[in-house]
Amino acid sequence: MATITRDSLLTLEAYAKLRKQKRSEVIAHKKPRKIQLGDHITLFFEDDVTIRYQIQEMLHIERIFQEDEIVHELETYLPLVPDGANWKATMMIEYPDPAERAERLAQMVGIEDKVWIKADDFTPVYAIADEDLDRENTEKTSSVHFLRFELTPDMIQALKQNGKLAMGVDHPAYRATIDSINEESRTSLVNDLA
Repeated sequence: MATITRDSLLTLEAYAKLRKQKRSEVIAHKKPRKIQLGDHITLFFEDDVTIRYQIQEMLHIERIFQEDEIVHELETYLPLVPDGANWKATMMIEYPDPAERAERLAQMVGIEDKVWIKADDFTPVYAIADEDLDRENTEKTSSVHFLRFELTPDMIQALKQNGKLAMGVDHPAYRATIDSINEESRTSLVNDLA
């Protein structure tokens, strides 16, 4: 489903002219794709628009114009685009106080595997986490994780027919549930599904 190709990327010059406009568009696009699970965990659901923006920003900020470096950025970010049968999200664990954050991350080892979505009356689907690299050790988890939620065709069909979408975290150190996400967010996420 990804439509991001080398040829579809803007040049540095073209992007610089549109950057302010693109930023505003992406901020508005991301708003319904941001799901707060409790007070300290946020899921940012990625798609073609968010990842294209991320790639263009990296090329712009790093002044990348060499072909091999552009291809490297594509290879790095394209795995974060959902394929029509899944959702991909960046999970942020946020505690403003550094001491509290360190303490909480030590308690939350394994939390990335306890994040779930539930389509209508189907069994919850737990995240497949951090496929790019391991982001925790035995002492603490990372404050950032990359998650993938695989949906069955029946789940997708139910969601496309206005089925309820629930999400949550079920870890001994942190629990949060949204019984039904808001309609704007649900619609935005269902649009990712083939």
